[in-house]
Amino acid sequence: MAISAFAVGAATAQMPGGPPPKVTVAKPVVKDVVEYDEFTGRFAAVDSVDVRARVSGYLEKVGFTDGAIVKKDDLLFVIDRRPYKAALDQAQASVASAQARLTFAQTDYERAQSLQRTGNISDQLVDQRRQSYVSARADLDSAQGALRNAQLNFDFTEIKAPVSGRISRRNISVGNLVNANDTLLTNIVTMDPIYFYFDVDERSYLAYSRVLLMARQSGNEPTSDALLALTGEREFKRPAKMDFIDNRIDQASGTIQARVIAENKDLLLVPGLFGRVQVTGSPPHRGVLIPDEAIATDQDRRFVWVVAGDGTVSAKVVRPGPRIDGYRLIRSGLTGDETIVVNGLQRVRPGIKVTPERQELPPVKAVNGQ
Repeated sequence: MAISAFAVGAATAQMPGGPPPKVTVAKPVVKDVVEYDEFTGRFAAVDSVDVRARVSGYLEKVGFTDGAIVKKDDLLFVIDRRPYKAALDQAQASVASAQARLTFAQTDYERAQSLQRTGNISDQLVDQRRQSYVSARADLDSAQGALRNAQLNFDFTEIKAPVSGRISRRNISVGNLVNANDTLLTNIVTMDPIYFYFDVDERSYLAYSRVLLMARQSGNEPTSDALLALTGEREFKRPAKMDFIDNRIDQASGTIQARVIAENKDLLLVPGLFGRVQVTGSPPHRGVLIPDEAIATDQDRRFVWVVAGDGTVSAKVVRPGPRIDGYRLIRSGLTGDETIVVNGLQRVRPGIKVTPERQELPPVKAVNGQ
């Protein structure tokens, strides 16, 4: 298709006295279409968590397999619990002791209040017993706070998965010292759903904004549908939803970051994977569609061969657009009423007559025989 029909010259000319060459011709497909823009980008996890310990100690146990899928609250690591269990027992004993002192101080203060009403005790002694009661109550509050802290530290020796997703490898082996809030133990990324980030140029961003504006003005809900394709996939088959557009354009690159979210039930998509996204780029309009094989090239021009009623062919310059339903959208150059050559371009040159074999193009072009 890329070989210029003009360059074929006399080699493809109709032989003097010979029959006109046979070519396959058809009328373009004309129907309502919506144009789509394609962008490249990478997948990213909705949530990514670096797993670190909240307490220090020697690693005693690893409870997962590297690269496995884990669920929220699954046990991942265990730090030696014995020092923290001892501290917890000590804190519980301190609470019990403080509770006993408070009970005694309260009883002593109540007895002093009873004696004060009969005048058998001095006011100073009553104040002293009241002070002892208040101090004992404060000691109990302090002991209970220490107990809660000891309980937290003891619980933190078991490190559980904060989110569900795929876990990375362990970064530390059993027996090594783990420093609180410092040692990176592993990482977890969520898998389903998954984000796809891509950069949109200013022209496409303005076109997309106009589509949304026209949809709102017509009373229709603006579409946020998108389709994704992976490396090696020609067709966009994975549905996604646009859910984020940044609040400013990067002055250095002239682009704005956007994001779609997609289901990932089969867990095939992983963060960092390269892909392509297809988003709505125009409102519905009447479009002229032709096969890619019908388009010839002449230097910087694209053209098609138009067949007149008497079989004479002539070149008509066109401006191709994106692929839609297996065809190439023609932005300008054709009205849809023409008869064009779709097969046998190498046997055509300007001004000759051909023997057309008519063919009707289906509304959607078959891909790989399907």
